[in-house]
Formats: sequence, C-alpha cells, structure tokens
Amino acid sequence: MLPSRYVKHSPASHESVSVQVLVLGDIGRSPRMQYHALSVARHGGRVDLIGYHESPPHPDLLASPRIKIYPLAPPPGLLKYKSIPFIISGPLKVIWQIWTLIRVLGYQTPPARWLLVQNPPSIPTLAIALLISVLRNTHLMIDWHNYGWTILAGTKGRNHPFVKISKAYECALGQAAPTANITVTHAMKRQLERPPYNVKAPILTLHDRPASIFQPLKSHLDRGSFLEKLPETRDFASNIVAGRARLIVSSTSWTPDEDFSLLLDALVRYAKEETAHPIIAIITGRGPQKAFYEEKIRDLQRAGNLPNIRILTAWLTMEDYAKLLSCADLGICLHMSSSGVDLPMKVVDMFGSGLPVAAYSGYESFSELVKEGVNGCGFETAEELAAILKRLFSEGGSAELRTLREGAEKESDLRWDEEWDRVLGRVLGVID
Repeated sequence: MLPSRYVKHSPASHESVSVQVLVLGDIGRSPRMQYHALSVARHGGRVDLIGYHESPPHPDLLASPRIKIYPLAPPPGLLKYKSIPFIISGPLKVIWQIWTLIRVLGYQTPPARWLLVQNPPSIPTLAIALLISVLRNTHLMIDWHNYGWTILAGTKGRNHPFVKISKAYECALGQAAPTANITVTHAMKRQLERPPYNVKAPILTLHDRPASIFQPLKSHLDRGSFLEKLPETRDFASNIVAGRARLIVSSTSWTPDEDFSLLLDALVRYAKEETAHPIIAIITGRGPQKAFYEEKIRDLQRAGNLPNIRILTAWLTMEDYAKLLSCADLGICLHMSSSGVDLPMKVVDMFGSGLPVAAYSGYESFSELVKEGVNGCGFETAEELAAILKRLFSEGGSAELRTLREGAEKESDLRWDEEWDRVLGRVLGVID
C-alpha cells in the first residue's frame, strides 16, 4: 500500500505548515536540526522530528506541543560486532536503515508539506528522502552540513571504490532531489553550484547561530557559583576565579576528523615553559576514540609531562555545557573540515557564550566564522597552538584575551532565530 499524500489546503483554511525534520543520527547531538524544529514550531508550524533517540534532546523540544519525536530503531547489535567484515555488515546496516526510514517517513508520520533532511549521512538518506517526497507530494529540502563522501574518504582514501560510488551517488541525488537547498557556508554554496555537484535548485546559506541557551556570563559571582557547583571544576574554582589558573574547554566527538593529539601535544609543549600559567582543561563529548585518549592522558600525567595541567573529560547536560562555556577563559576547537567548506557548530556555541576561541584553521571557510585577532586565533600545528596559549595566558596577554572576548561577545548578538527567520521563514511559509 502506498503512503498517503500531502494535500495542500486553500489559504483560507489557515492550515499550519507541516515539516518533517530528518536526521539519520542522534537527535540530541544534532543541534542545528533541533533548532530547525524549534523555529518552525515557534511560528505555529507542526513538526515531526525523526532520528535516533540516544542523548537527551533540547528541553524546549520536549516541552513543545507542536513537535513530535519519532525515534528510529537502531540497527541490531549484531551488526556492531567488529568480527563481522564491513563488506557484510555495511550493506546489512543500510538495508535496515532503508526499512526503518520508509516505515517512519512513509507510514508512521502524517504527510507533510516539507521534508527537511540533514546531509550527511547521505546513504541511504537522500535516496529514501527523494522517494518519500515523490510518493507523498512533499517538498524536499536538503540541509548540507558537509559531504558524506569526503568524510568516508578520510578513512578509506579518495581512490577507494566505495568513496567513488558515494561521491557519484551524492552528486546525482543532490541534482535530482531537492526543491531547495541550505548550506552552512557561502563557500559550500559556491562549491555546490560548480562541477561535480552542479546543483540547479535554489541554494540558501544559513549560517549556524547560537541558540538562546548560550549566553555570556552575567557576573563574576555567577562564575564562581557555577564552578563551585560543577563536580569537574569544584576543586579548582577558587583558583580559576582568582586568575591563578586558566580554564579552557573543548568539545569533541573523539573521531579522526578532530585530532585530539594536537591539543595534547600543545599542552605538553606549553607545560615545558617555566612561567606557564596552570591550566584546567575540560573536554566534553562522547565518541569512539575517547578511551584511547583518556589512557594517553594518564600516561602523560604519570610520566610528568603535564605539570600544572589538569585534563578532565566530562559529559554534561546542555544547560551545564552552556554555563561552562561562559565561565571559561578560552575555547579550543580541533575540527578539521573534510570538505574544506563546512564550519564547526561548537565555535558558534562558544561565541554565543561570549567565549573567544583558538581553532584549527586549515580550511577555506574558516574566516567566515573566526576573525583572526578579533574573536579568536587560528592554528594548524601543535606548536602554533602552544604559542597561542603561552601568549594569551602570560602576564602580558590579558589585554589581547580581553579584546578577543569582546569580539566573541559581539558575535553573541547574532542569534539563530533572527538568521533563520531571514533565510527560511518565508521559504517554508511560516512567515508571511
């Protein structure tokens, strides 16, 4: 039986706009897609949010009567065993995803005017989204965060057959699928308009902006109160507030596209300086390489290579993470763009909290977000990052750090709601 189709009502019916938001990933770790859902709901639209329900979603998402979450069933645990070759487990996982996507998008959810899908992952998401949009008379919009094939190339190499197939698939679906496209940078928009992508449908650039939960620090009293309450910083709160220790924060997915060894090497180099200011480093996030690096940190500490440096890993609620950013002295971003044209959401959140950043800068779109010497600093090597830490945390670096914080606080004035309304509100029909 074919899925029911969307039927557009007359303007006089005052029908609320309906949008399906799809992410083939953990909803709780997909902030941009959550923000899309909240923006549609804020303007009276109805949202069905589809994805894996692993981490806690944004609290406003759960509180909204206009948003309904449809969890995707995760692949069977058997497919996660490393003893099963990828050539077998990979296709079986895709078949499972195809089945769950068709079941939820086509039959468990009511037909919608729009289907907004995150890319990547591209396989099988784009193909199923195109199929469902045709069957249900739904407008398809792709939100390009990056390219699936470039991420795959990071582990397999660009000449691997799977990578070549993935690239051809992504280019073909990008041309055939959407009513419209969104990109996270102007550089990505320009790239999609050129070969090999040749996307002809309209492309809109919607820069990531922080949600309202990320706010600059209101007072030093608030800083001390929060740091004393948080278990990870409780023992160091008085030294941090008094300026006797510096607090840095980095959020990572613990994956190869964020080389955490870069930060470790930089901290080891920094710690060799006789006048180095003590540093408390809080690393948040989950991912496959977390245990490996935690052991590496312990080895460095046992060897005495991190004097006056404390590195702590944490998994925080969204509220605590936002407050921690506002209390830190410097944010560290290790994101290495596989495509060269995406941007890290974590830097946006740091700016929203008024936190200046030191970020990896070796890709084309870096300057669309971080302005050197204005709101942050760029680096490409551990030596460069160590030099930034030494300069900013020295006795003479206070003025520069204060200037960078002022620049970050100016960035915090640019918010998601205003950007979304300007770019997408009228396109989706939620704003007249």
